[in-house]
Amino acid sequence: MTSTDSPVRLHAVDAPGQPDVTPALEELYRGFESELLVPLWTEIGDLMPAHPRSRAVPHLWKWENLVRLAEQAGEIVPVGRGGERRAIALANPSLGGRPFATPTLWAAIQYLMPGEDAPEHRHTQHAFRFVVEGSGVWTVVGGDAVSMNRGDFLPQAGWNWHAHHNATDKPMAWIDGLDIPFQYLTEAQFFEFGRDEISDAERITPERSRSERLWGHPGLRPLSATQVAPGSPLLSYKWEFTDRALRDQLAIEAEGYGGTVEPGHAAVRYTNPHTGGDVLPTMRTEFHRIVRGAETAPVKETGSSVYQVFDGSGTVTVGDRTWTVTRGDLFVVPSWTPFSAKSEAGMTDSDSGALDLFRFGDAPVFEALQLNRMEISR
Repeated sequence: MTSTDSPVRLHAVDAPGQPDVTPALEELYRGFESELLVPLWTEIGDLMPAHPRSRAVPHLWKWENLVRLAEQAGEIVPVGRGGERRAIALANPSLGGRPFATPTLWAAIQYLMPGEDAPEHRHTQHAFRFVVEGSGVWTVVGGDAVSMNRGDFLPQAGWNWHAHHNATDKPMAWIDGLDIPFQYLTEAQFFEFGRDEISDAERITPERSRSERLWGHPGLRPLSATQVAPGSPLLSYKWEFTDRALRDQLAIEAEGYGGTVEPGHAAVRYTNPHTGGDVLPTMRTEFHRIVRGAETAPVKETGSSVYQVFDGSGTVTVGDRTWTVTRGDLFVVPSWTPFSAKSEAGMTDSDSGALDLFRFGDAPVFEALQLNRMEISR
């Protein structure tokens, strides 16, 4: 390959730390180009910066706009083979129009019309569903029908057959979170179609799924469970338990015994009852409750996160951007970008009287590679 045909382009520059610009250096660079070589001394500032410089930028999506567009899609876009899901992904404005919220995370609003089925399939991408409003949809994972209601968190590890069914006469929307960008980047993804229709038996709507009956008992692990699968065997984390845990933390704090991560800020992490670790191998999920008037300390972390406002209102600051947020709004916190939140919620706009935030991020990947780092400004 000649240097003129090469995608490598090198430019000699007169700058500190760079070699003198001479005809010999220009000849050397043309030789590098023809052999597809790039010297580190021309790239070190980009490849090895002093701290992470994310390709993603902070951004906010308003829930009312997402729902309005999803409703329009519900009227004109069918659910079936080909599209598979009526899922509308968040596209970070700095990622070239790709349907990626961050370089590693996918977030989307999914919308299912009354009586509709989203056909069965499976994929290696790990996924979850989180419901900010509504009820009546059932997700069927491996033949186990699991109800979806406001505040419920439903994880689903990769390579599990799954379908969705709306058993009501009203449409329903929720958010999906997946590690699609991460698996796309690592070229590790697989996908397979399943049945076009679920069975009548799978349309039965039990009060609790089999996974909940087996795994949904705090502190108790069934002795029949011997095989360790990737991801949590519990397919639904019910809102009533999340809400109770957060209320109890704040009550204990009020009694003078601590229990919160900082004053007025209660938080829980969804965990795998089999291992005690994260619910999914590549994603961490949490729920945060910030009482009215409380403000969290700015924190920077390696890895990125997506937040959804579950309830209440307040202001959030991500880097140099500050937004007022209300129920359903979603926003992105890129890697090593300072984040803080202040609650302005009350009993008129929040069931809990606080700002409630659902969060998911890619922390398990960074921890597995020992690349995790956090910095809190007090």
